[in-house]
Amino acid sequence: MKKVLDETLESSPIIKRGEYNYFIHPIADGVPLFTSDLLRDVATRTIQRIDTNIDKIVTAEAMGIPIATAISMSTDIPYVVMRKRQYFLEGEVPVHQETGYSKGELYLNGVEKGDRVTIVDDVLSTGGTLIAVIKALEKAGAEIVDIVCVIERGDGKSKVKEITGYDVQTLVKIDVTENGVVILESN
Repeated sequence: MKKVLDETLESSPIIKRGEYNYFIHPIADGVPLFTSDLLRDVATRTIQRIDTNIDKIVTAEAMGIPIATAISMSTDIPYVVMRKRQYFLEGEVPVHQETGYSKGELYLNGVEKGDRVTIVDDVLSTGGTLIAVIKALEKAGAEIVDIVCVIERGDGKSKVKEITGYDVQTLVKIDVTENGVVILESN
């Protein structure tokens, strides 16, 4: 039986941005329709891969938020969102991020030294966001237990490993052509 994530990826619309084939999917974009079945599939598959003996789930805004929320509701583990704006709270950790399409600051609040955390995110392509999240958590003194990204596209996984030493688990690895999304691996 095919998984909901896989089915919805294979039917994703593709748009061309210059030479780049961009897939439109609820996990990555929040459109066209984010169903409870899709979110349940992603949360269940993620929970099966992580050590739930952790203090917090950490994600970066924006599309990691629904994923972290679903996992939190299923496990009773609280979550923290790294935001793109500063709140000036005590202990706030700023970190610079660069992705294939943007750059800027992310701000970590709510993680204490010694916290055991799992990072979750929507798409891993260049690795820029994930590297920034890891750096912020290391600055805060957290212990990173697991890292799970829903969709892997590109060489970001190896880049994260090379720069940070951390392995990243993914639920699906895809390629995107002008004809659609091709699932290369589904875990």
